[in-house]
Amino acid sequence: MLRFIHIYFSKDKSLYLSIKNILGFYPENVFLYRTAFTHSSVNQQSSGGHLINNERLEYLGDAVFSLVVADFLYKKYPLAGEGFLTEMRSKIVSRRTLNHIAHKMGLSELVWRRKGVVNSFKSIDGDTLEALVGAIYIDKGYEFAKRIIIKRILQEYLDIHDVENREWNYKSKLLNAMAKRRKTVSFNVVKTTGTGARKLYHIEVVIDKTVVGKGQDFSIKAAEQIAAERAYEQLNLGSDD
Repeated sequence: MLRFIHIYFSKDKSLYLSIKNILGFYPENVFLYRTAFTHSSVNQQSSGGHLINNERLEYLGDAVFSLVVADFLYKKYPLAGEGFLTEMRSKIVSRRTLNHIAHKMGLSELVWRRKGVVNSFKSIDGDTLEALVGAIYIDKGYEFAKRIIIKRILQEYLDIHDVENREWNYKSKLLNAMAKRRKTVSFNVVKTTGTGARKLYHIEVVIDKTVVGKGQDFSIKAAEQIAAERAYEQLNLGSDD
């Protein structure tokens, strides 16, 4: 009862209720979720002078979401090969899919951002979803986050059959587009984190010596696809199809 009284009179009452409505639980540390919905266009400053926005949570949530998706696919497709599983995971963690899921969840209504910022940040919804996953992971732990991602996000907002049948190869699309423009493209592994099956590859797409896209995943191939997609969006080479 005391908890509900606290929520009712909290300045974050609407955020508590939104999380409960969308994901089925009340936050323990509501500051994490407030941060998850704070876009970098409206940076807040802590008492120590540090900027507060959702970019660090986005980074963490990206890795957690990818790991959960890998586990989910491994169990859903027990006879599928590594290539199929890798491509499916790449499709699910792509900007297109994350933006679509976040939009259906209504996350864009909760993001605190500078007015008019939407057009210049095409992946804002998907980034917010990753930040939200990061907040859940810190607040509730991995097993709880895994359950929420599978039950309340993937199974409710993702059409797995549509994803399975979707043509998706941003690396080839990017290479073809740049070849027509006579530009050089390279995919570079800038670092790896973790070990064994949890080794995370961090990829940068470099076009004519300029970094235009970054991606990370548990395989180099998947990380390249994610980085290529982000580069494709950054360069406004065409709409998602």
